[in-house]
Amino acid sequence: MQKPNENIMRIIDPHVHLFDLTLGEYQWLKMDKPPFWPDKHLIVKNFSEQDLNLPAPLELAGFVHIEAGFDNQKPWREIAWLETQCTLAFRSIAMLDITLPSVLFTQQLEKLSQFNSVVGIRYILDDDAHAILSDTNCQINLEILAAKKLSFELQMSVSDTKAVKYLSKILTSVPTLKVSINHVGWPALDEQQHLIWLANIKLLAKFQHVYIKCSGYEMADRDYPPSWPHQIINHCIENFGIERVMLASNFPLNLFRASFQDTWLNNIAQPYTPVEIHRLCYSNAEHFYLF
Repeated sequence: MQKPNENIMRIIDPHVHLFDLTLGEYQWLKMDKPPFWPDKHLIVKNFSEQDLNLPAPLELAGFVHIEAGFDNQKPWREIAWLETQCTLAFRSIAMLDITLPSVLFTQQLEKLSQFNSVVGIRYILDDDAHAILSDTNCQINLEILAAKKLSFELQMSVSDTKAVKYLSKILTSVPTLKVSINHVGWPALDEQQHLIWLANIKLLAKFQHVYIKCSGYEMADRDYPPSWPHQIINHCIENFGIERVMLASNFPLNLFRASFQDTWLNNIAQPYTPVEIHRLCYSNAEHFYLF
């Protein structure tokens, strides 16, 4: 693990999406397909690692690419494209359906594992979280994933108590499964929903292989109060400890609210110590994503 440098603040961004609209399918980015965001046009364009620029003393040392719907039927196509395009140190998270029959799941996982950058998978749960997590194939496939020492990116509302309880059963049954909660589990500005989110965060934080990524606030509310992300980050640190919290950008969806540069400047605006900043912005992601 690299030690903090007082002159340079090295960052590993653990949640980035890159697009090539000429090669990938990206159904969710088509203007006639959901989600029907009024500002969707801001991100319907190609993005490469050259767009990930940070001002000194910040330095992007690496990033984690999270699947972006390049080709959900052949998810290895996205990884192959990334590995021919990217020159920075990076790791990739591939799309893989965790409800597939285990034989097919294993076959696709083996194909993905042949790529050097792949360290885990994501299958978006969101509104279907309970149905997916209770699927008969789900736990079997997550056991296979854990046995191969690959991680799972969890995208769902942590305010969904029914789904969280089922997830807790899986985490108890598969204690070695590494999980990264995406976008802080969609916290809400609504006070009642916030309390439910916080109670479930406390529950998930008890599992030592579960980490949490702080990003995606713009997806909950484009006009969130400037102080809100740091309130959320502090809740995460209080429950997960400084060693299991990662700050991230959600690039390019962060552009709905701020530039890549301003997103990271806002991330580090809270008065943490240099050692804490190093953990939140670099070494926790380095450890979880096997850099």
